[in-house]
Amino acid sequence: MDIEHEIDAVGRSVGVRRTGSGAESTVTVSRAYDVPVEDLWDACTNPERIPRWFLPVAGDLREGGAYQLEGNAGGRVLSCDPPRSFRVTWEYGGESSEVGVRLTAESGARSRFELSHTAPLDEFWERYGPGAGGIGWDLGLFGLTLYLLHGASVPPEAGEWAGTEEARRFTELSGRRWATAHAESGEDPDRAEDAADRTIDFYTAPPQEGRA
Repeated sequence: MDIEHEIDAVGRSVGVRRTGSGAESTVTVSRAYDVPVEDLWDACTNPERIPRWFLPVAGDLREGGAYQLEGNAGGRVLSCDPPRSFRVTWEYGGESSEVGVRLTAESGARSRFELSHTAPLDEFWERYGPGAGGIGWDLGLFGLTLYLLHGASVPPEAGEWAGTEEARRFTELSGRRWATAHAESGEDPDRAEDAADRTIDFYTAPPQEGRA
């Protein structure tokens, strides 16, 4: 795989806005796929297909239903408008945020995936910036790419690839791209790079060195 090409195929943006109770951040990723929007929708919402590129999921995947990703977040389905969009709460580690997915047909055989993750601005964001979640979403899109375009059936981070130098390179490039998006949102470039350094270290440090 051309890792740099895969990284560059993804659009990234960062936004911060003030709310009545403080502030919240939004990280957005997008990528076009050479598949019809109906197939992309099915890959993103069919519990038999989701584990082939992301994580096993259980629950009632309809508006108002509850879901649980294996070993990760759970929540409720806030809205569902097939084959265009859905929104869910994203509850993990005692924190609650919101994820929205929008699919757009660019032609009969090409469609675009866009995901936005909105969360309260906190100390974790100040330390690690958008890459903390953004790298994970980049890996998710990479898994979707491998599944839709190359027929893979195991998410990249779940297989042997996760321990390779190629995976480390993917993580570093992703972190740097998120630093760029962070700076473009108005953050001081040096602070954005410092946050990216900490995030890349978090993802790539060997287990015995800790992940602080």
